[in-house]
Amino acid sequence: MATQVDFAGAERLLREATFLDCRPVWYSSNYVYLAQVCADDQQFAAIYKPHKGESALWDFPDGHLYKHEAAAYELAKLLRWDFVPPTVVRDGPHGVGSLQMFMPHDPEEHFFVQREREELLPQLMRMCAFDAVANNADRKGGHCLLDANGHIWGIDHGLCFHPAHKLRSVIWEWAGDEIPAQLLADIETAGLAIAAESDEAAPLLALLHEHESTAMLHRIERLLRDKRYPVPGQARHYPWPMV
Repeated sequence: MATQVDFAGAERLLREATFLDCRPVWYSSNYVYLAQVCADDQQFAAIYKPHKGESALWDFPDGHLYKHEAAAYELAKLLRWDFVPPTVVRDGPHGVGSLQMFMPHDPEEHFFVQREREELLPQLMRMCAFDAVANNADRKGGHCLLDANGHIWGIDHGLCFHPAHKLRSVIWEWAGDEIPAQLLADIETAGLAIAAESDEAAPLLALLHEHESTAMLHRIERLLRDKRYPVPGQARHYPWPMV
């Protein structure tokens, strides 16, 4: 589904914007702020996740979460899948972090409601494939935002890209089913760009450690070989340790 977002323009606004207000989002496990920012005489809302506000995790090294938020956006761009809101890494009132365009949505229209609407299923199938590539360890129902145009946005990607198998998701409707051919073609194209370290893949690779990108290529190779969505409980092992 086409969207009305100018992604390149949104990235520029996010990088150049001045913070006007910054209020905490209290139901988050890390320090997350709903910011009002202004650029080019435009005022808009954005989600700011500073490095300093990240809670310590035993399996995700310090300072990775905000970078992964931006890396998920860059991966979605590389796949030509326009469902992660524009996200950049920049300095803010609480130091360096990710800044993501806030997408207006109805919080009652979460994944468990969306999956009952047949016309939305292709978008959810795409998101499910993305999570397999990114190794998303935290896909919750509330991370699928439905806007007024019927477009689903995926948020909260800090717990992605771990080199060990971490896939945890509420989206298991298609476990073991064949991945649509067009999605596989997009994944293959992105994988070739990552393997070649092309200019198009450079923004993504700059946000990941080498072992994270190597593990992602292994996941892509497995998906292209199996041509099926992952099944819960299937153990996968990727390069270790994480440094």
